[in-house]
Amino acid sequence: MTTSILFVCLGNICRSPTAEGVFRALSAQAGLSVVIDSAGTAGWHIGKPPYAPMQEAARTHGYDLADLRARQFNAKDFDRFDLILGMDAENIADIERLRPAGNTTQVKLFLEYAAESVPSEVPDPYYTRDFDTPIRLIESACQGLIDQLRRQ
Repeated sequence: MTTSILFVCLGNICRSPTAEGVFRALSAQAGLSVVIDSAGTAGWHIGKPPYAPMQEAARTHGYDLADLRARQFNAKDFDRFDLILGMDAENIADIERLRPAGNTTQVKLFLEYAAESVPSEVPDPYYTRDFDTPIRLIESACQGLIDQLRRQ
């Protein structure tokens, strides 16, 4: 059974901390005991909180991201997590470049878990300025992931 999940985006200030916060809330409501974290493939924002407009949008949807801090993804994460979920194909490629030889940790696009028909990637609100669509997509994928974990 998957017990530890890492959400990954580019800077770890919009999509992946939102996925961490949403999944933390929804998995707690579902009574699941899961280790959850998030990281970015780039190190620009290490130690910083999520992007203020992303935090505000998350708050509007009932999620608090204020205690989260950005960190950079590293090869040791393959040993720490059972499942690594990237927000887009570029994140997946960056993650895979760091995979240690022989490691079999599952790495997938996060939206593969969405319960509805959605795009394959979570759009980056830092660039699109649309913060609500990523939250809706993240909620759908979180619920799909929770449903799968319950079946395991």
